[in-house]
Amino acid sequence: MHNDITAACACPSFTLNLCGSLLTLNKPRVMGILNCTPDSFYAPSRSEEENAIAQRARQIVDEGGSIIDVGACSTRPNALPVSEQEEMQRLRKALPAVKAACPTTPVSIDTFRANVARMCVEEYGVAMINDVGNGATAAPRTVEERDAMFQTVAKLRVPYILMSCEPTLETMLPAMIRDITALHSLGVADVIADPGFGFGKTLEQNYDILRHLEQLHLMRVPLLVGVSRKSMFTRLLNISADEALNATTVAHTIALMKGAHILRVHDVKAAVQAQQVVAATQAENELIQHVS
Repeated sequence: MHNDITAACACPSFTLNLCGSLLTLNKPRVMGILNCTPDSFYAPSRSEEENAIAQRARQIVDEGGSIIDVGACSTRPNALPVSEQEEMQRLRKALPAVKAACPTTPVSIDTFRANVARMCVEEYGVAMINDVGNGATAAPRTVEERDAMFQTVAKLRVPYILMSCEPTLETMLPAMIRDITALHSLGVADVIADPGFGFGKTLEQNYDILRHLEQLHLMRVPLLVGVSRKSMFTRLLNISADEALNATTVAHTIALMKGAHILRVHDVKAAVQAQQVVAATQAENELIQHVS
């Protein structure tokens, strides 16, 4: 029984084409968050000046991060998005600092705007688009806006993170499969699925999705999990985001055991250590299976 569970939750292997370089996902990767904003919900992730941005980028890489995810428009609860011009202005300051500090590390852009995605790839060689979709806007994104992002990513030929605001797996799976099929038909080769913890979901729904996370492998695409210091921990435990690292690490461990390919995190070192511990237990299971 134990071996059956391990096999069911084993992490399928994928490869991402990041500006011509291949990033293998034969082991889970850690994506470090760098927010060039004054108002993201977790203050230590904010870096507004060039020196602070470069320092944060180097920290992500030094602690074992494989991807730097740069955001310039906060998606914290009740936040109003800044204008497209302001988002671009922040990124035009941040991206050169990130590239100078960590020139070989792939950079992802956390945005919901097609024009911002285009600017970051064409002007700064960004390798991946992390589309936060409806999670960043007060009003639901229109079908036309969604299609514009899909078509833009297809033209840019970069991997695309598709985030869901659906509240349950029953509604999430068919909606994401529909969107993944549409993206593939446009020529987007690399789609990564993000169940969108904290977006459009109750506390109970967040934990139900985490409990059954392995079901998302039915989509046959890499799976990204972003739970770092979120309200699903602060509300459950009546703590602040500053106190939520331990709970985050527990959730990361569960996600890894259920086959997550990428963890999007504030605390890179802790997430990398969780990945290493889970990998060691899986190596032991593989050895036992081989001997038996």
